[in-house]
Amino acid sequence: MAFLFPPFLSVLLLLFSTSIAADIPIFHTKAPPPPASSSLFDSVLAAAHTDHARLAFLSQKTTSVPIASGQQLLQSNSYVLRAQLGSPGQLLLLVLDTGSDAAWVPCSPCSSCPSSNLFLSSNSTTYCSLSCSSSWCPMFQGQSCAASPSPCTYNSGYGGDSTFSATLSQDSLRLALDVIPNYTFGCVNAVTGSANSLPKQGLLGLGGGPMSLLSQAGSLYKGVFSYCLPSFKSYYFSGSLRLGPVGQPRSIRTTPLLHNPHRPSLYYVNLTGISVGRVLLAVPPGSFRFDPATGAGTVVDSGTVITRFVSPIYAALTDQFKRQVNAPGGYSALGAFDTCFSTDEVSRTPPVTLHFEGLDLVLPVENTLIHSSARPLACLAMAEAPGNVNSVVNVIASLQQQNTRVMIDLANGRVGFAREVCN
Repeated sequence: MAFLFPPFLSVLLLLFSTSIAADIPIFHTKAPPPPASSSLFDSVLAAAHTDHARLAFLSQKTTSVPIASGQQLLQSNSYVLRAQLGSPGQLLLLVLDTGSDAAWVPCSPCSSCPSSNLFLSSNSTTYCSLSCSSSWCPMFQGQSCAASPSPCTYNSGYGGDSTFSATLSQDSLRLALDVIPNYTFGCVNAVTGSANSLPKQGLLGLGGGPMSLLSQAGSLYKGVFSYCLPSFKSYYFSGSLRLGPVGQPRSIRTTPLLHNPHRPSLYYVNLTGISVGRVLLAVPPGSFRFDPATGAGTVVDSGTVITRFVSPIYAALTDQFKRQVNAPGGYSALGAFDTCFSTDEVSRTPPVTLHFEGLDLVLPVENTLIHSSARPLACLAMAEAPGNVNSVVNVIASLQQQNTRVMIDLANGRVGFAREVCN
């Protein structure tokens, strides 16, 4: 049985215009008109004294990009943000992914793309495809040049069993009022396998690598961003992506950001323990250890839906949770969740606390449990790490990040968490 979410909400944008044009006189407000003997040079020189205040004001602006649950807009489990690509800008709802670097969008024409809302590169005056000789091409693992220069093309995947082929391209990317010219991205022209696992309108990579937004934006955002994800069930663009140091919470609690040179895109943090209620989980030594060589450790990721822990940690977590909940009817499994119980029998559950170096993050109940809308059933909204290359990685995922401001500060090497209701 699958969990049911509220039905898709169609958002209508009403654009109003007027056919009446008017010429409105504009006057300078700094001073009355100078006497005839005063030169233009003197007037500009006097006005220039106020420019430093204006420049200080401009430097303090906050770039905030709206975020919404993809569940309601695109029937997707990912979160999306509003962006415009090209000149003039074409609106796209891009998946917000802190675990990826590269950006890509489905372009017209595209074979088997999951969306009819395709980017029309021919309509953009600033679009260009990159050659296989471009320095960007090896970063995207593009095909090497043949006898003569040709466009840089590459193949990639994104979860599930689907892959796509794309042409490496550049165009202007607009986020809120900021325009980043010559942004490098993949223009997807074909999808193989199930297209359902791919973001319908594309993806914006916010990872820590050289192809990500922070790297391509240069000094614009000074290596800092934060985001607040609304509830999966929210219909609105009530979350936000804040870019740059201005506007970040002043009282946010932080933990060191750990660097893995083998996986530079991922944001590793030092998770030192987990508590259920007042009980600190007893796990084998080294279960939380960060090891760049093997990839072991804990990652904060907006693209993963439910938090996953390596086998010994997850076993201890579910065992202690079951002991404290003590559901009379026992526990059952449902899909990815194996610790489900009847809410007719259990009215309260213990809080789960994540202990990081320097801070404790207490998860509210809505970030700990997921409820079925079909029957009185709730499940611990966490799971065991999959038995693949990621079996050694703990992932703090988007469901556990709802209504929390998560800050990534590459410049100062830290990750922050602050409670913020953004529903």
